[in-house]
Amino acid sequence: MNRFICIHGHFYQPPRENPWLEEIELQDSAYPYHDWNSRITAECYAPNTASRILDPDRKIIDIVNNFSKISFNFGPTLLSWLEKHNAEVYNAILEADKKSQEIFSGHGSALAQAYNHLIMPLANRRDKQTQVIWGIKDFEHRFKRKPEGMWLPETAVDLETLEILAEQEIKFTILAPRQAQRVKPIKGREWQNVDGGRIDPKKPYCCYLPSGKTIAIFFYDGPISQELAFSNLLENGEHFAHRLLSTFNRDDNGPQLVHIATDGETYGHHHRYGDMALAYALYFIELKNLAHLTVYGEYLEKYPPAQEVKIFENSSWSCIHGVARWQNDCGCNSGMHPKWNQQWRAPLRGAMDWLKDNLVPIYEEFLEPLVHDPWKLRDHYIAVILDRSNETIGLFLQEHAKQPLSHEEKIRVLKLLEMARHAMLMYTSCGWFFDEISGIETAQTLCYAARALQLAKELSQISLEEVYQSLLEKAPSNLKNFKHGGKVYELLVKPAVLDLLRAGVHFAVSSLFRDYPESINIYTYQTQRQFFEKMELGKQKLAIGKSFLQSSITREEYTISFAGLHLGDQNLISGAREFMGDEAFSEMHLEIKESFSKGEISEVILLIDKHFKNHSYSLWHLFKDEQREILNQLFALALKDVESSFRQLYEHHYPMMQAVEGLNISLPRYFKGVLDFVVNLDINQEIEAENPDRERLQKLVEEVKRWSLEIDVSRLSLIISQKINASMEKLAASPFQMELLGSVIHLLKIVNQLELPLTLWKAQNIYFIIGKNMLEPISQKAQKGQNEAKQWLEAFSALGNYLDVRIS
Repeated sequence: MNRFICIHGHFYQPPRENPWLEEIELQDSAYPYHDWNSRITAECYAPNTASRILDPDRKIIDIVNNFSKISFNFGPTLLSWLEKHNAEVYNAILEADKKSQEIFSGHGSALAQAYNHLIMPLANRRDKQTQVIWGIKDFEHRFKRKPEGMWLPETAVDLETLEILAEQEIKFTILAPRQAQRVKPIKGREWQNVDGGRIDPKKPYCCYLPSGKTIAIFFYDGPISQELAFSNLLENGEHFAHRLLSTFNRDDNGPQLVHIATDGETYGHHHRYGDMALAYALYFIELKNLAHLTVYGEYLEKYPPAQEVKIFENSSWSCIHGVARWQNDCGCNSGMHPKWNQQWRAPLRGAMDWLKDNLVPIYEEFLEPLVHDPWKLRDHYIAVILDRSNETIGLFLQEHAKQPLSHEEKIRVLKLLEMARHAMLMYTSCGWFFDEISGIETAQTLCYAARALQLAKELSQISLEEVYQSLLEKAPSNLKNFKHGGKVYELLVKPAVLDLLRAGVHFAVSSLFRDYPESINIYTYQTQRQFFEKMELGKQKLAIGKSFLQSSITREEYTISFAGLHLGDQNLISGAREFMGDEAFSEMHLEIKESFSKGEISEVILLIDKHFKNHSYSLWHLFKDEQREILNQLFALALKDVESSFRQLYEHHYPMMQAVEGLNISLPRYFKGVLDFVVNLDINQEIEAENPDRERLQKLVEEVKRWSLEIDVSRLSLIISQKINASMEKLAASPFQMELLGSVIHLLKIVNQLELPLTLWKAQNIYFIIGKNMLEPISQKAQKGQNEAKQWLEAFSALGNYLDVRIS
């Protein structure tokens, strides 16, 4: 059989971490038209799409099996996040690539990606080279092999980019059909025009480069890929399979490859249960022996190109105008805001280019006395990005330095490299892709620019920020409250800027609310407590201390003195500054402590002002995650008071509400509000209890139905999903706990009455794994008449019904 099918998924979530913390923070909905939570990186894209893969019969096909049968690339930032926060999914992705090599003649399913998703044709050669090298090295670090292919961001391409891929021994890339200009047989002379997407996508092509090198190009099937992304093709796995098969040319007996490429989030995030359709399509094709599944590397080895191709330079898959979407108002946008324009794109690109051009001289001037080759140094910096241990940094600097470096010189080199890294991150493609300059994506690129500006000033004492911000003022916003990019920078970016002192402030303020050990890592800051004393006086708390901080990124060091006073609720006053010296610190400590002990709170406030002058801070100077956590603590205290009041109203007036119901009269809104609050709260508390009272929970659900109450759908869905997933994790560790098995069944039976949109992919996966390992041996015991085995099978089957999973 000469029919082959390859599915490629591009899993890329743009970097949305705080540039100063190197971590994704929870964000407020401060952005004007986005309802966004940064945790979507892993919650919606990776585990949901990559791990909850089902077929229409609700039979789970696990991630390793499924990802070993498709071609895929993951953005390095997404993989880095998964490695830290969802090791199970991360390791499964790596394992899938290993398994795919067993299936596909030694060729892996994973592709590399140019590092941080900037538009390659718009970058200079030096940046292109670093992007490719970093992408390759990141891939090798994770997948333990050399990549055969590389995904280009937005498939944006020019010949220089292909030259660099070929130089780095990348064998192939994937482009959109409209990026092909003309083709001819490799040994032929007559070119055939294939513009407008008319190229035959069922074969690979060879692109001859000016240097004499070559690279293979696969042009994916455009119509199917479009249907997959924007129509209902993923509603049925069998229909999807037949659509793929329909593309084969029945009159051609030679080898044919039907392959498609879409964003990975198509399967599950954009199209709910699209992952199920994908899994079943693969299963159906294999079961019926309708075609061979393959990956690009295997197909290329078996059937090398017989035709040569010329490409359209400066073209992409997501802009019909080439790469204009990332530099001007070409008309390409999300379509969600038809009255908006994107006239901000060109001035934003101009501001970024101006900044980059002014950062290069700083980078070169300060590095040339210290290292052999500043730009080779940047190419190799990926080794440090992947492992920031002292050993790796030491070997890295030893290799590139002209002479042994002092501690201060090492810090300077690392800061210059971070400046250069952020000077590339600020070009991340999504900053221009969408509709509005104040959107989360563009604000993120501005944050990267702000970090580069900050480092440049610290290194050279040259401030570029004022001119940069004035250039942003030429970028008009579609929203009146922002006006232009300068205002966006002022309101959304400047408040996010951090330094070592601000990190110390975070430690100082948060220490009023939690007990830290003597040494702790707070994001990328290593904190060593050298002195700390905390006192309480009723609701009021005082913390005084001295701490040493070091950045794990740049190795900068800082010692701070601090004092913090919590007056109750959100009222907090804190001072922090560079360590004032032992004598001054002792004086500050004794004065503030003595006044606090006497209850002279106003005097404490004056003393904090005296000793810290213009270095006073509040709750709002904390990192976002910590802000949220502390506010939740404060809200929890306030909730107790609110709950007490509402519960009294509920208990006192419930008989009257029953009487009104008996008369078939609608409850007044204020009574309905009391019921909503109390019943929602009680359901929440019951679900979160270690052992929920089933009878009480059932009665609460009946109350919801009885009074047609408005339940908090998002919160209840979250905590119930977490409860069930956590219970299933316990069951995985001990599958024969009949009591636990029964409690999960009863919980699902009760909550199903609320018809909530639960996220149970993890529970479903665990159920499948337990079933795969246990069903056969337990069934054999049941057949021999063992009652316990029969009871377990009955209960496990019931659980499968509630989870919508059937194992055949």
